[in-house]
Amino acid sequence: MKRTLRGSTRKAKKNGGFLSRMATKAGRKTIRRRRQKGRYRLAV
Repeated sequence: MKRTLRGSTRKAKKNGGFLSRMATKAGRKTIRRRRQKGRYRLAV
């Protein structure tokens, strides 16, 4: 029997990594919000 969910590091980095976030305006906004909130990890 398979496990429910297996995340792929490569896919996660491609879609939600720091560089991919910084590439778009909305992504930069996300990073800014997470900085304000004080998140330990800003991206992936």
